Amino acid sequence: MTYCVGMVLDKGLVLMSDTRTNSGVDNISVFRKMFHWSVPGERILTLMTAGNLATTQAVVSRLEERTKAPSDRQNSLMELPTMFQVAAETGKLLREVIAETQTDNGARGKGRFTASIILAGQIKGMEPRLFMIYPEGNFIEASFDTPFFQIGETKYGRPIIIRGYDRNMSFEDAVKLMMVSFDSTLKANLSVGLPLDLMVIERDAFEPTHERRIEGSDPYFTAISDSWSDALRSAFHSLPDYSFYQPDELA
Repeated sequence: MTYCVGMVLDKGLVLMSDTRTNSGVDNISVFRKMFHWSVPGERILTLMTAGNLATTQAVVSRLEERTKAPSDRQNSLMELPTMFQVAAETGKLLREVIAETQTDNGARGKGRFTASIILAGQIKGMEPRLFMIYPEGNFIEASFDTPFFQIGETKYGRPIIIRGYDRNMSFEDAVKLMMVSFDSTLKANLSVGLPLDLMVIERDAFEPTHERRIEGSDPYFTAISDSWSDALRSAFHSLPDYSFYQPDELA
């Protein structure tokens, strides 16, 4: 499984993904799930993937046209004029890869090779945009009402983001919020794991503003995890005490 989050702010986009891939508890590996391409001053595109690893790798490989010689490779998304068309092309490719793989595997492949994608980016002269692309190839776009998307193990970290998100928040606060969301997910589900990949894309920058990998020994992430645990315990103990006796029974 995995956990990826893409968030739209007034200032730009913030993205984070884990890197754990597992085929059972005794076969756990680390694979990157965040990929980006940019043309300085013109566009930046970022994908985050969840689902069957072979499927997502095939999609990324086809986007990068890895079957060609290195000198001839060109990402097919880098020439499309709008982010909507980028999302449509990515969805079409995802649907084709899933259909081909399931067909090749017959009845055994039905429902086993699905994947989903978060697409984020900006093309010069247009707004930063964020899309959720489904296995069927269709997609939806983030809006003021739905300003962030999650794929993978979403349920543990979602309440954190819903309560803490503010479209006007700084990039730094957005990263902190995502780290709390990921920490809650890591604590609850073994199929999500460190290291984490983080990318911040400022509006009209057309290249990563901030990019890093967060390892298990990262001091800031450790401090966030410990502080969040302490804050939860403190908040719990500050709540009104429950009594087995109703007020009128104590009179």
